[in-house]
Amino acid sequence: MAQKKLLAELGRVVALGGMMAPFAIAAAHADTVVKIGFSSPLSGPQAHYGKDNENATRMAIDDINAKGLVVGGQKIKFELVSEDDQADPRIGTQAAQRLVDAGVKAVIGHFNSGVSIPASRIYSEAGIPQLSVSTNPAYTQQGYKTTFRLVGSDSQIGGSLGQFAVKTLKATRIVAIDDRTAYGQGIADEFVKAVTANGGKVARREFTTDKATDFTSILTAVKAINPEVIFYGGADAQAAPMAKQLKRLGLKARLMGGDMMNTPTFIQLAGADAAGHYSAVAGGVLTARPAGKAFETRYKARFHQDVVLLGPQFYDGVMLVAEAMKQAGSVEPAKYLPKLAAIRYSGVTADFAFAPNGNLLKAPVTLSEVKNNAWQVQAVVN
Repeated sequence: MAQKKLLAELGRVVALGGMMAPFAIAAAHADTVVKIGFSSPLSGPQAHYGKDNENATRMAIDDINAKGLVVGGQKIKFELVSEDDQADPRIGTQAAQRLVDAGVKAVIGHFNSGVSIPASRIYSEAGIPQLSVSTNPAYTQQGYKTTFRLVGSDSQIGGSLGQFAVKTLKATRIVAIDDRTAYGQGIADEFVKAVTANGGKVARREFTTDKATDFTSILTAVKAINPEVIFYGGADAQAAPMAKQLKRLGLKARLMGGDMMNTPTFIQLAGADAAGHYSAVAGGVLTARPAGKAFETRYKARFHQDVVLLGPQFYDGVMLVAEAMKQAGSVEPAKYLPKLAAIRYSGVTADFAFAPNGNLLKAPVTLSEVKNNAWQVQAVVN
């Protein structure tokens, strides 16, 4: 009797094992989910930059998942973990810690230098690579092995604009204004250095905030100088009303700014008063590269809007991480980080290779002027 019961139990175990086998096989072939962190301002006055960055990041992840990523023989599925840093350093460090706690294997972001710089310490301590478009030189001067810059720095952007103001526009009366953020002050500092290095002189330096929209007092104060060029280190939401107030006060100065001014939003907000003003972007002309042109077409078709600014670089950031993981045969940051540091990769925005400090090598800068209600390229400086 006992023997019959034992045989019956064994039969049930065998049957159950047979039923579970398909599940075991399915589990063995299931994709390994790898979390990719992202952060930018997704609310507030700079949300249009952040949404553009998030769109492009999501597009890259979808492209990779659709194609199928295999790392070390294992199928990998990327999953986006997105955080709104509101362009605020305090909120940004909190967002960075949440991304680390979520177990992300890489972070694409942040957008603002003032956020990226303090957040970079958190990622460094966690050993997580951070790929950012932040341009303040300090971002890659901290000695962290985890920081990578996907564009040129303020030294290149501000430097190109300073040289252009003196050598091309022949300006002798120059004013510099910045919004006191790490980005705005940093790029204005580099502009002033370049003006001086090229034999020019900045007659006056003024400051505002990244929340201001009324610059009447500052512009009235500099009117006596009759400036030919006014450089503004800050975002499009401030540069646009500044352009309008220049016109209203009768100032004939050309307004100049960095990449955060080079947006459709600046032209929309400034209207006809946007004409004749200049900006420089850390990067080449997107449509000059076949992959960049294809990206722009697909982006417009999917999101029903133009690329705002640096979304394509966020796309490339995800692709760089995927390529480094493939080369390392591992999704673990400690394993793929050396491959990322030594990578050579042709992206939609640039041919990527990094200096030992994480700066992008051979980073171009594109100078543009508003003509016929659009930003039109005037020069590309390599």
